Amino acid sequence: MRNPCLALATLLLAACGAPAAPAPEAVTAPAITVITGGTIYTGNPDQPTVEAVIVGPDGRIQATVPPTSADWSEDEVNLIDLKGAVMFPGFTDSHVHLLGVGQRELTLNLEGTASVAELVTRLETELQDKAPGSVVFGRGWIETGWPEGRMPTAADLDAVSLDHKIILVRSDGHAMVVNSATLAAAGITKDTPDPDGGRIERNADGAANGLLIDNAMVLVAPLVTVPDAEGLKIALETGAKLYASRGWTGGHNMSVAPEEIPLMAELDALGRLPIRLYNALGEDGFDIAAGREMETDTITNRAVKIYMDGALGSRGALLIEPYSDRPDTSGLAMMSQEDLAAVMARADAGGVQLAIHAIGDLANRRILEAVEAGGYDAAHRWRIEHAQIFAPEDIIRVGADGLIASMQPSHAIGDLFFAPARLGMDRLAGAYAWRSLIDSGAVVVGGSDAPVEVGSPLIEFYAAVSRKSLKGESGPGWHPEQALTREEALALFTSAAAYAAFEEDDLGTIEPGKLADFTVFDRDLMTVPEAEILEAKPVMTMIGGEIVWPRAD
Repeated sequence: MRNPCLALATLLLAACGAPAAPAPEAVTAPAITVITGGTIYTGNPDQPTVEAVIVGPDGRIQATVPPTSADWSEDEVNLIDLKGAVMFPGFTDSHVHLLGVGQRELTLNLEGTASVAELVTRLETELQDKAPGSVVFGRGWIETGWPEGRMPTAADLDAVSLDHKIILVRSDGHAMVVNSATLAAAGITKDTPDPDGGRIERNADGAANGLLIDNAMVLVAPLVTVPDAEGLKIALETGAKLYASRGWTGGHNMSVAPEEIPLMAELDALGRLPIRLYNALGEDGFDIAAGREMETDTITNRAVKIYMDGALGSRGALLIEPYSDRPDTSGLAMMSQEDLAAVMARADAGGVQLAIHAIGDLANRRILEAVEAGGYDAAHRWRIEHAQIFAPEDIIRVGADGLIASMQPSHAIGDLFFAPARLGMDRLAGAYAWRSLIDSGAVVVGGSDAPVEVGSPLIEFYAAVSRKSLKGESGPGWHPEQALTREEALALFTSAAAYAAFEEDDLGTIEPGKLADFTVFDRDLMTVPEAEILEAKPVMTMIGGEIVWPRAD
């Protein structure tokens, strides 16, 4: 209601003959946005490209040209001229750890470290302004291709400092190396047993060598300062802004802690979270997912992430047969079949989507067996996160069971440098088998697993269509026949990603009625030579009809 005193004062002024103030001219922005001037891929096979997209004030696509005719004038619309750039449906990273992406930018980032020697050098630089006794935390190293041919150990870190507690996490997040001061502070000795689902790597005499695998990393967790709410918000915002600048319009955000959920809602309300998020919480957030709590117009809380095994690089992936290069181990089981069945029953009853981490062929087989035993169908849209290694005879079961294979193309072009040693040549037939899974009828969605990988839509798209290293290399056992067409690769990050999040009515293609989420690059990913895909640059990222990131020029 209007203020009654203000209304009375207005009437008294009018009765006294006060001259009426001239009405100001209404200045309103055009309600319609038209995007044109470049190649626009719709992701819709019935109409692969259009000349223009018309977006309404509600942030949804009103029409495309054609079939609508281009009969507007520039003063009637907000015209966005692509100036020859190429627009796609918004790219979604279907497996990202957004908090980790932000934290990687804010802490010691070891991504790209080329050797143990370089790791030591970078650590020496980092320690220059660190007080003795402090904890030094970093992430991102991966030993693939290192000239030393091994992982770092406590001895390497001890040569830099015994006065600091050094904790350096491998890029996959499933292993870490710590120095002797950290081992001592955590109480890890020769007699410390391996925890369930974890392994303390040891020297020949049985003493811990500084490498901690999967659940063994928990032993040093008390030494790491837990960020407060403000620190979490800074990391989340940093990650989201970085992602928008790379062309991602959304992310399926994995292993989210319950305390992050209200912080995301707060950031979104303040306009500080510029991408869409589909959150998969840890098991401790099950009730939030079941109740769809604290959602916004760009944040969905519907899924729960659980773990069947570890990672291949650190030999934590659970295999049917032992590792070819370590016959004494077949990996680590992170969840029993009984516990998996119980979680599935709970998710079924609560309407919760499960996102199940599984890398090894035995971990994936156990998921298939549990789904089939429980009679769960495709309506659940349960997902296998990574789905890296299958016994070939199990591949057909993924689509038949209605499971979604959530895969990261860049894992293949990195892991295939060491996967032959881990698995042997025969098991590679069912590894990173995107083509086989799609051909068998499974829905395959694409992500990056950042901060494990860089988190670039261009790298992921390139990896999917080339199945080669970033330098164009291939090798024995890489199975180039598993590469995808460019149309299939585009679907991994658009229409399939939307389906995997129950959002296919709103996202995934450029069609009337859907949300205006668009990714714009400076060149045509569908036609340029493979190597040139990696040279492309983001130009603009748009969500709900609003530009959330524009290139400076």
